[in-house]
Amino acid sequence: MKKELASINQEGEVSVITLDDGKANVFSIDMIKAVDKLLDKVPVEKGSLLITGREGMFSGGFDLKVMAAGNIDDISNMVKAGFTLLARIYGFPRPVVIACSGHGIALGAFLLCCADYRFGAKGDFIIGANEVRNKMSVPAPILEISKSRIVKTHWFRAILNAEMYPISKAVEPGYLDEVVEAKDLISKALEKANDLATLDHPGYKITKDLDQVDILGRINKAING
Repeated sequence: MKKELASINQEGEVSVITLDDGKANVFSIDMIKAVDKLLDKVPVEKGSLLITGREGMFSGGFDLKVMAAGNIDDISNMVKAGFTLLARIYGFPRPVVIACSGHGIALGAFLLCCADYRFGAKGDFIIGANEVRNKMSVPAPILEISKSRIVKTHWFRAILNAEMYPISKAVEPGYLDEVVEAKDLISKALEKANDLATLDHPGYKITKDLDQVDILGRINKAING
């Protein structure tokens, strides 16, 4: 039986999506489709969303095997779908909490920037966008997302200089809001997600839309342009 790349379960008013491909939780086209399909099951007028990964690994970013294979169509389809997924999570109409269960690298780090509140598990883990370090540019859609979350005093270090942060120091640049003991990660994240689930609808959505309208406009233009 084929293992599911991502799963969903309900914890009270919180929809919990767990990424687990058994390895680096890379955003292959299959992972992207799996998460996108699960998002269709999350209520958009009540509750909240919690996203986490397997122990020790939140996400290692895009599937580098696809990149290395060099098929331009495959790469383009994966990247466009990945950016579209991030835009969907960034603009999700209910609160989004992330429990970063380990390393969050490249697209994994940018996914952290899409949430309303981010917890990280203490441990020997790193968070960061290593694209420029790996001879790649950072495309406009995720540049826009990063500018809305990475604090100005760290933006050049984190994005242009591709600095990787120990998870214990990932709050200051803006990747995380709290770092907690690994054993407490899910309970703390659920506590916050349950609290945010009480926020009014449509008041929350209206406020979020007003805040993000210009950013999402530029993101979607870059994706589809």
